[in-house]
Amino acid sequence: MRFRKRNFKRSSGEQNFWPSFTDMISTISLILFVLMLLAYIQNIISGKNLEFAKKELMDTQLQLESSKAEISQADQHLRLMRDQLEEIRAEVEDGQIALTLSEEQIEEQRQIIAESNRELGEVRAKLKGIAVLRLDVLEKVKTSIEEELGTTNRSGQELVSIADNGNIVINEGLVFEFNSYAIKSEGRELLTKLSEAFENVLDDPAVRENIDAISIQGHTDDVGTGAYNRELSSKRATTVVNYLMSSNPSIERKYASYFVASAYSKYRPIVSGTSERARAQNRRIEISLILKDSHVQDIIEEYIQEPRAIIQ
Repeated sequence: MRFRKRNFKRSSGEQNFWPSFTDMISTISLILFVLMLLAYIQNIISGKNLEFAKKELMDTQLQLESSKAEISQADQHLRLMRDQLEEIRAEVEDGQIALTLSEEQIEEQRQIIAESNRELGEVRAKLKGIAVLRLDVLEKVKTSIEEELGTTNRSGQELVSIADNGNIVINEGLVFEFNSYAIKSEGRELLTKLSEAFENVLDDPAVRENIDAISIQGHTDDVGTGAYNRELSSKRATTVVNYLMSSNPSIERKYASYFVASAYSKYRPIVSGTSERARAQNRRIEISLILKDSHVQDIIEEYIQEPRAIIQ
């Protein structure tokens, strides 16, 4: 009986062991299965992630290639801009050099122009001096007569005046009777002083070198024919010249070659109209200085022939 009890106890222990082992194996198998399943799922997920990563990598590479192309294009554009900048810098430098040269040339031209203006100013002054000389001589003659005889006669008529053209004007009524070329006594005194005044101014060599002639002009009114008035104005002008020479032999001896008589008849009136007052003004003796054209020409020729820088 004791033997049977021991066998029963061993059999019972063995029965208790196997179920526990089986449960353990099942649990381990289940765990392994779960782990394998998780590994599988993880592989699937990892594979998808890898594909996605590969795709992103490819996209990134494409973007990188595109960026490299853009960078290369930008680099080429930058090099082109640098080349253009160098060309512009070279042009600017050339322009600055040219500007400097131009400024120097402009300054040189300015100096040349200034010198030419100075020379022209001198010529102008000389020519103006000659032109002023004409009026100055006649003013001196007029002043000399007025200092001796006054400015008017007993009737209040002006003895001599300076016309707009710069000539000395003598009222013909002071020298001649109407329609006559015989000098009145009042006129003789006036012409004598006129002769002395001209001698005084002609004694100046600076005056003589610029004067070609002293023209005594006869003018009439519009009454009568041109031929008659031409003869009358000629006789009056000639009579005045002759009296200037006869009243002062010294002037004839020294300066007779300067005096000339000319007749203008009725064709150069100084006022218009047919009134007696207008006709009396037109009947006159005018005295004009004729300057030497040769002297003026000498001044011009001297300026032209003088060596000077050429304006380019």
